[in-house]
Amino acid sequence: MRTTFVFPLLLGSALLAPTALAQTAINETRPLDARGRVDISNLKGRIEVRGWERDEVKITGTLGKGVERLEVDGGGPHLSVEVRYPKSSGWGGNKTGPTDLVLMVPLRADLDIESVAADVDVNGVAPSELSIATVSGSVVAAAAPRKAGIETVSGSANLTLNSEDVDVQTVSGGIVLRGRLNGDISTETVSGRIEVTVTGEQVRDLSASTVSGTASVNTALAPGGEISMESVSGDLLLRLPKGVSAQVSGESFSGDLKATGVTIEKQRGPGSSFTTRYGSGSGRVTVETFSGSAEVRVE
Repeated sequence: MRTTFVFPLLLGSALLAPTALAQTAINETRPLDARGRVDISNLKGRIEVRGWERDEVKITGTLGKGVERLEVDGGGPHLSVEVRYPKSSGWGGNKTGPTDLVLMVPLRADLDIESVAADVDVNGVAPSELSIATVSGSVVAAAAPRKAGIETVSGSANLTLNSEDVDVQTVSGGIVLRGRLNGDISTETVSGRIEVTVTGEQVRDLSASTVSGTASVNTALAPGGEISMESVSGDLLLRLPKGVSAQVSGESFSGDLKATGVTIEKQRGPGSSFTTRYGSGSGRVTVETFSGSAEVRVE
């Protein structure tokens, strides 16, 4: 799973130059193992991926004006699909048109998708691993990967996932994550908003971290599980169901703190904190903020 915002695509295929080619229709099919892997790369435009019960990949769509070619390599265990742009000494993206890719892939095939400005839409797949990295494109996904890693810089991420392991990172883009999430869940942003809603499951380990954005989490906690939320100036809200079992602590330097069933007493000087226990206290919950407010709500 990726852990940084470093996209090698920016250094290579993002170098563009004008050509006289017009839009070209795409219609190609390649064999792929049911649990093979597909790597997809498109600088700008759109990448749409859908799952089906066939051991092959069907690629349709249109190449943008000025694009050099669509390069499709491999088959069997691994297939690579890359939109190739003419190389030049500088950035010429405004002189080539957007490329739209539509791929039908085996339902359980792993996916590794990279773009700079292309929007990404993934639906109806259940891979072992799903990896999506984009700079300014938006990401929409409705899938059931065992592991998912999503990265954007300024693009938003709107995700409905049934997964054991999810890592979502943005800089200024918002994160909306929902679904049956029962394992390790990590969300991180600098200035974007985080919204996490877990349905029908109990998380084992969940973290939500933001600098100036707000974060809202609604989830149940597995026995012995852990939830951590932190911000610098953003507000934090954690909703837990009645019957939750956890040791809970909160801390803020200049923001307000609230927790169900807890009276927060003002301390001398800056800063406030609290500790409490819900149920037998088998799990652990921490909320920390510097100047933002933080609330733990049991409902």
